[in-house]
Amino acid sequence: MIPNSTPSPPRCFALVPAAGVGERAAQGRPKQYVELVGRTVVAHSADALMQVPALAAVLVVLAPQDGAFEAAAPMFVGPRAWVARCGGATRADTVAAGLQALRERGARDEDWVLVHDAARCLLRPEWVQNLIEACVDDAVGGLLAMPVADTLKHGPGQRAQRTVDRRDAWAAQTPQMFRLGLLERALREAKTQGVVVTDEASAIEALGLRPLLVPCSMENLKVTLPQDFALAERLLRSRA
Repeated sequence: MIPNSTPSPPRCFALVPAAGVGERAAQGRPKQYVELVGRTVVAHSADALMQVPALAAVLVVLAPQDGAFEAAAPMFVGPRAWVARCGGATRADTVAAGLQALRERGARDEDWVLVHDAARCLLRPEWVQNLIEACVDDAVGGLLAMPVADTLKHGPGQRAQRTVDRRDAWAAQTPQMFRLGLLERALREAKTQGVVVTDEASAIEALGLRPLLVPCSMENLKVTLPQDFALAERLLRSRA
């Protein structure tokens, strides 16, 4: 009898880069460790991802010297809760190191990786599921995003110089979902060519590919500035 050599279907993994220091947040500590409604920012984000059954595992990538995570996210435990202390100097470096950590745990080129900002602590599991369903059969992958409704201004020196055309403009969010092998190649080539990578989609776009934009809510905000934390806390309390 010929053994069954049918390859197993691609799996989905979440990767949360959490190696930054969050200087713009002005909170006196990395912003992922700021507490909102009794839990840290990163704990909220990780919990939302852990509630998505389609994810085989959630990997949080920390700075090598980070000794605060386990106390900051005590509920992040179990066979699907992974931690790697291999973060780099930039987000792109941290994501690249996280992809290597996933490989070391058995992930393959064709598996999907959903990269999510630790600071997007209002994430809902159903938004992640929507992204997976939209992208799992796509040739490129995609990201959660929101069409821009506001008038956009280009304003160097805090003076409006011109109005920017907002037609077809989207505000990128996370997770951003791409195949592991493709994302590795995109990040590697971007670094070699000096391309500024602000998110994973920008690295994919630099290859000439067009990621799918999956509409999401403006509630999926990224806490970055001091006032963002107060807004995020109000929204979390309204859910409770």
